[in-house]
Amino acid sequence: MPAETTPLAAVGIIPKESPAKVHKNEHQLTVGLPKEISNQEKRVAITPESVGLLTNNGIQVVVESGVGTSAKFSDQDYSDAGAKVSYSRKEVFAAQVVLKVDPPSLEEIGFMTQGSCLISALQLGRQNKEFIEALNEKKITATAFEYLEDKVGGMPVVRAMSEIAGSTVMLIASEYLSSVNDGKGLIMGGVTGVPPTQVVIIGSGTVAEYAARTALGLGASIKVFDNHIYKLRRLKQLLGQQIYTSTIDNFSLNQALSEADVVIGALREEKGRNKIVVSEEMVANMMHGSIIIDVSIDQGGCIETSRMTTHENPVYSVYDIIHYCVPNIASRVARTASYSLSNIFTPIILQMADLRGAEEMIFNYKWFLRGVYTYRGSLTNAHLGRKFGLNHKELQLLLAARY
Repeated sequence: MPAETTPLAAVGIIPKESPAKVHKNEHQLTVGLPKEISNQEKRVAITPESVGLLTNNGIQVVVESGVGTSAKFSDQDYSDAGAKVSYSRKEVFAAQVVLKVDPPSLEEIGFMTQGSCLISALQLGRQNKEFIEALNEKKITATAFEYLEDKVGGMPVVRAMSEIAGSTVMLIASEYLSSVNDGKGLIMGGVTGVPPTQVVIIGSGTVAEYAARTALGLGASIKVFDNHIYKLRRLKQLLGQQIYTSTIDNFSLNQALSEADVVIGALREEKGRNKIVVSEEMVANMMHGSIIIDVSIDQGGCIETSRMTTHENPVYSVYDIIHYCVPNIASRVARTASYSLSNIFTPIILQMADLRGAEEMIFNYKWFLRGVYTYRGSLTNAHLGRKFGLNHKELQLLLAARY
């Protein structure tokens, strides 16, 4: 028989539990989420739910206190999801990847670390030469999310924000047609025995599609103008019904505008700036009390009387026509827009963590490469180079030099 073993405790040997060794990931990605300093911007790029997913995958997320307040996300929400809540802007901007909605200020760029990655909007119309030079001085890889593409060549951020803007513009129009806001006193749509509201939409892209869906759902009568026949045809197919469509010519457009209660400017820019298709004279011939919403104002607008406004002072009148020209309409519904942005950026950050940085993202994904406009101290966007009189280098050549 085997000899009996003596319990260790009986001979004074008491084993102690030892904590398991934690293998620290030397390549852990850190993501900084700073608070937007513009009071016009209420969106946030990553929601607490997405932070939970990122931290569960070994990514450290540092958020500035108050980052989600305008979108009704509390610091506690982010903390509970695993984020580090910081009161120091410098600490947040010191992350390897800084994720913002608005482009950073020169001061914020100064807080960033050498060779880090910035993902934000570019907002070309607001930028200057000093902005590009500040990024290059820090050798920052800067990516404009409005230029990012998906696998089928679409622009997911532009598409998502356009869907929100298109759905929202008709609700805005409804507000300003109301007698409460000294409008024409019309309901958006119509009721039995009363002619429906007349809506003119200029453009036939995503904004136009969702504006048309909302207008038709409310019972309005719509007319859509665009010079691209294939876009008009696609819009009719997407809506699944016959609607009035026309190419843009002065006679047809002027006649439609003179009968319109609501005009939506939704033309996308071509070759850097929008073309003005509605003249001041056309605006003067519109019915008094009608409303113009120029969604393309952030690209210069497509209506001659349009000028950029803010959420605090969103409207003004010209020829007794109400003009609403706020550039970031999606910020009116900040929580919805934040979820939409987060759904796009979260997979990107996860992929970046798998590849251990932004540089490998450029090598592996052409859709990410298309958004990059500065790389390791060099401007890589030809259009920006021409605009600001700066030398640029082709990104493909810079990447080839790596080998």
